[in-house]
Amino acid sequence: MSDDSETYEPPEREEFDHDPVEHARVTAGMSVADLADEYGKAGIGAANLGEAIDVTGEIFASEETTTFFGLAGAMVPAGMRAIVADLIREGHIDALVTTGANLTHDSIEAIGGKHHHGREEHPDLEERDFDEQLRHEEVDRIYNVYLPQEHFALFENHLREEVFDAVGEEVVSIAEFTRELGRANSEVNDREGIDEDAGIAAAAYENDVPVYVPAIQDSVLGLQAWLHSQVSGFSLDALKDMSPLNDLAYEAESTAAIVVGGGVPKNYVLQTMLVTPEAYDYAVQLTMDPPQTGGLSGATLDEARSWGKLKEDARNVSVYADATITLPLVVAAALDRRD
Repeated sequence: MSDDSETYEPPEREEFDHDPVEHARVTAGMSVADLADEYGKAGIGAANLGEAIDVTGEIFASEETTTFFGLAGAMVPAGMRAIVADLIREGHIDALVTTGANLTHDSIEAIGGKHHHGREEHPDLEERDFDEQLRHEEVDRIYNVYLPQEHFALFENHLREEVFDAVGEEVVSIAEFTRELGRANSEVNDREGIDEDAGIAAAAYENDVPVYVPAIQDSVLGLQAWLHSQVSGFSLDALKDMSPLNDLAYEAESTAAIVVGGGVPKNYVLQTMLVTPEAYDYAVQLTMDPPQTGGLSGATLDEARSWGKLKEDARNVSVYADATITLPLVVAAALDRRD
């Protein structure tokens, strides 16, 4: 070995010596908070999840932060309903942006319907034949979740008897309509003694949290609203939602975006900051969509900074994994961090 090697010194580095990766350790009986700490020690996706827990915990702990929550995908059929409803009740969601489909399935559970464990394929049938069998049995499939079709008939009757009559012959905003839906879900759930929780729309109604559904037409809820509009003076005015939503953002001292899934709910949450003088202070995204396609669903939150939707120093993180796995873990650990 040459003499030069004995005196070699590495070059100055901007990032290297700080915060070394540690090896996660798991033990029987450890708490969610302990597990979250182990994720934070590791790298790649585990590091992102650990950071998402940190940022979400900071959001939950801040009394000055107004939180806009986007909920896309089949999160209610998948069993994530109670998590979102509890976050509303605990004051961690100030405005919810979701899909008509999630509210449809939320209402079905509120009035006594149930989703059931199923499977995505049958061992003895081709996929097409398997789904044809379910069709003949009047069962709808959402990946590995089943829903008997009669629950949609009960939901449609619920809308006619409990919601549309209350709205009357009016043109209302979508948020006003979802408020009436939440009221009806809450009242029927209580009146009929339904074992299942009254759910997301009901929690929002009871806690005065607005629920926005910018693509409501793309759902059974929206189809039923359209059908009712054909025989009455009832209709929905999507633009009426814009002022209350933007006013909420404009008047907020601090703002946070938590987006589960992508699509319209994600964009609707983020674009709110395009018409306000400020931008989001915090942002957390849980998605499976990759950023390489250029689509919004997988777009990084750093990309949103280029649009002025996030502040330059905003704390933000994207976690690319199934949200039915990451949402419970992030929420549970963040609540521990808050406490």
